[in-house]
Amino acid sequence: MGDFAIDTAIEGGDGHYRARLSRDWQIWGPNGGYVAAIALRAAGAHASLPRPANFTCHFLSVADFAEVDLAVTTLRASKRAASVRVSMTQQQRLILEAHAWIVGDGDGIQHDEARMPSVPPIDRLRPIEELIPESERQGGHPFWQNLEARPIDWVHWEQRPARPPVWREWYRFRPRATFTDPFVDAARSLLLIDTLLWPAACQPYPRNSSYIAPSVDVSAYFHRLAPDSEWLLCDAAAPIAAHGLIGGNARIWTADGRLLASGGGQLLCRPSAIA
Repeated sequence: MGDFAIDTAIEGGDGHYRARLSRDWQIWGPNGGYVAAIALRAAGAHASLPRPANFTCHFLSVADFAEVDLAVTTLRASKRAASVRVSMTQQQRLILEAHAWIVGDGDGIQHDEARMPSVPPIDRLRPIEELIPESERQGGHPFWQNLEARPIDWVHWEQRPARPPVWREWYRFRPRATFTDPFVDAARSLLLIDTLLWPAACQPYPRNSSYIAPSVDVSAYFHRLAPDSEWLLCDAAAPIAAHGLIGGNARIWTADGRLLASGGGQLLCRPSAIA
């Protein structure tokens, strides 16, 4: 099990940073949302403003579980907002290219018409450890040990019927659930937006193991911070899959119904090695 703040930590300065990818975040290699979270933290370290407004990146290569270098450049900056570019490399191989807007607090119009889906409260749902035998959990990807999950409409993955391409589930990071650093707090949403599009896309295909679908990009828009909210609801959908691509979107909510972030991305289908 990995600690999200520790495993996304960066060091350096003046536009040049380093981080080490932890094997605790492995799925088909380093989880894309985890790698993106490191880039988001580098953007935050470089900018002089307090919180992220958006983040978008292209995943260009699969990294090894080793040190990565991050070069951060300011593209435009003012008193209220800064646009930065982040290039992540590993032994001179380009891993990720990202852009982010970092902003300060400001006044403006205010309204909130966002409505969380109607789902059962967390305390009425069983944890994933009670639903999946320990022997099966031990054989899974290390990544999932970092999240405590409360499924909403539970069906065993191997026994699920064909359903609409939607994935709704409560998650809490462990061993630490919340973070005071605004960039780590926002990175929780970024990771979930990137990760949960594939489970949503799989729902119409109950017995299909012919493909995997790594993300080619991810974008996230951070509407507010919630360092007080341990549990996050991910409402993900993948309404279109065509020509080897899957398009999806997701929204992240707090337990009391606040919309934290929204975004999405595209996935590229590839034949599975176990097909």
